[in-house]
Amino acid sequence: MRSRRSGWRWVTGALATVAAVALVAVVPRFGFTASTSAPLWTERPLTSTPPVTAPSSPWVALARDLKPAVVNISTKRVESGARVESPFGSDEPFNEFFRQFFGNQARRTVRSLGSGFIVNPDGYIVTNNHVVDGATEIKVRLSDGREWPAKVLGRDPKTDLALLKVDARGLPVVPLGDSAQLQVGEPVMAIGNPFGLEQTVTTGIVSATGRVIGEGPYDSFIQTDASINPGNSGGPLINTRGQAIGINSAIFTRSGGSVGIGFAIPIALAKPVLTQLASTGHVTRGWLGVTIQLVTPDLARSFHLPAPRGALVSAVVEGSPAQKAGLTPGDVILDYNGREVARSDELPRVVAETPVGSEVPLTVMREGKTITLRVTIARLAEAEEGVTPAEAGTPALGLQLRTLTPRLAQELGLHDTHGVLVRGVEDGSPAASAGIQPGDVIAEIDHRPVKSVEDLQRAMGRHAAGTPTLILVHRHDGNLYVAIGS
Repeated sequence: MRSRRSGWRWVTGALATVAAVALVAVVPRFGFTASTSAPLWTERPLTSTPPVTAPSSPWVALARDLKPAVVNISTKRVESGARVESPFGSDEPFNEFFRQFFGNQARRTVRSLGSGFIVNPDGYIVTNNHVVDGATEIKVRLSDGREWPAKVLGRDPKTDLALLKVDARGLPVVPLGDSAQLQVGEPVMAIGNPFGLEQTVTTGIVSATGRVIGEGPYDSFIQTDASINPGNSGGPLINTRGQAIGINSAIFTRSGGSVGIGFAIPIALAKPVLTQLASTGHVTRGWLGVTIQLVTPDLARSFHLPAPRGALVSAVVEGSPAQKAGLTPGDVILDYNGREVARSDELPRVVAETPVGSEVPLTVMREGKTITLRVTIARLAEAEEGVTPAEAGTPALGLQLRTLTPRLAQELGLHDTHGVLVRGVEDGSPAASAGIQPGDVIAEIDHRPVKSVEDLQRAMGRHAAGTPTLILVHRHDGNLYVAIGS
């Protein structure tokens, strides 16, 4: 059996508990928006005037009120295709001619569809990361036919969330609820665009909560039997109060269609991530520095535990907060910051809620004895990846980029330790025409130093439209200025 992303993306692996994780802390800053002091979202259920004849089901009124805030997302991206060769055979000398003029890989444009929903009337839209990942063009269409280009404010692959923005005001919204209060058996409704069929509504119940399907360190999906199919990705899962309590993300299937097992990201997990994406475009993460595994009944007996609970530490990273706090392999973490750790997969999520720099107590079982340790959560130095945005008035450079860190520089044998590494250059793009190559390190944009992908995107956002973009590139221990035309 295989599970499948509802936006045509296959999910690998069977349902399993995540064993080895890089523990992450997300700092919640609720209610922030970049352009207004109003909250990013509302949690007040919608109220509407009931029709003269009461509907036979509460879903009728909810569908009527909420569908205008659910959007169709269409994306375009360029992918490598088959190798281009001479039609005369693989050994023909004409192949060198074909490689020189057409390259080794053919390029093709791929279009895909997904869903999303508006959480703020100023044009903030929630969807899945896999819906917009790698997209060079994103368009959003409402149920009334209005359509806008959308830009990505931020993406978080670890939770499969993305926040988009369109240039519009006064849009309808879907209020957010509290997924922590969900009960198994509770009725829910999914809204989206399965197989490109816009504004489709399906209903069912919550089949389970806290599902781990091997998608990442924060797996805690809501399982539902409401029909979710390819194209539903990013759409809301609604409770009977008219609030989004989940973001439809994946399906478990043999055929590629719905078999009554769908998964949604809980809103409680999404809220702090969305807040940071709106604020900074990325998620600040913390680091504990351990590898953990499930405590089975046999392991519980071996470690003198009365029941199979907690997170068994199988490895500790040298120099990590965990090592500095005194954690060692064989320890079983029973409580984190006063909260019981019932299963090992809960630990990444509770660490994710801890502000970076906070000192928290750990209750640990070691050699049959319970001890208390204190650990200070550090920031995980992750290398963010991204593609330069194609916004109005901003050149679409056609570069695949990665923030350069000292560790990555050492692995690649680069002398530079900071900047933005060019991982790929799109054929025919302005960057390719200007001579930028994979392996280049971008150090400046318009005489402004850049140390991360976010720095570069902000610099591009400040660039005056209609003027060349001046880029300082480090290549083979030398400096090179490149001007990319507008």
